[in-house]
This record gives sequence, structure tokens and C-alpha cells, in this order.
Amino acid sequence: MSQRNIAVTGQLTAPTDTSSPEDCPLPEVLALIGDKWSAQVLVQLGEGPHRFTQLERAIEGISRRMLTVSLRNLERNGLITRTVYPDSPPRVEYAATALVEDIRAPLEALAAWARHAGPVIAAARHAYDDCH
Repeated sequence: MSQRNIAVTGQLTAPTDTSSPEDCPLPEVLALIGDKWSAQVLVQLGEGPHRFTQLERAIEGISRRMLTVSLRNLERNGLITRTVYPDSPPRVEYAATALVEDIRAPLEALAAWARHAGPVIAAARHAYDDCH
């Protein structure tokens, strides 16, 4: 292919969108709760405070590292709290904040839909793969 056809960098222009994330927070919020583990953590914490190991056992397939990363991210964004109790050994509990209560019902509905739709989606994938 000639250089003329692949050299497109000179044709790019600066984006004209000057909106800030505050103008449309949906992508940011979806990125926060839409990853593989965060929604599951929030659903579990919607049932009440949990310790780390309780969450680890309740969320099938999550590694300790991913649980730690998810908990830190959710805490940083004000969706959960982390409370350390001065027991011996120290006890740590995670709990959903009031902010999560507003989205709890939709998250639980989404989780229920995923459990119901999972087999249907898997069957559709197999049918598609068999035809293509």
C-alpha cells in the first residue's frame, strides 16, 4: 500500500466536543459499576455489611486481588465504606452507602435478569457459532 493511503495522521482534527464529564456522567458511572465485579460487590453489600472473606466466598470466581481493587475503587467513589474494628486480629467490614440505596433495586433486577437470561444467551451464542 502506498504511503498516501496509510498516512492519515495529518487528516485528524481536534475534537470539537467541549462538554465535561459532569454534563453527562452516564459513561463514568457505567464504567464505575459496570465492570465485571463492582456490580456484584454492590449487590452483596446491599444485603448488609460484609467482611472481606464473606464477599470473597459470595462472589464466585473473584480473586483476592480483584476484590481488593473493586472495594478500593468503590470506596474511593463514595459507594461503600470500610470500617476497621480494633479487635485482635483487626476486623474490617464493608458496607454500602446511602448513595447505593438509590441504585440497589435496578442492580438487583439486573442480577436477576442475568441469572434468567444467561442460559438463553449461551444458547444463542452456540446457535450463532454453529451457523457461522
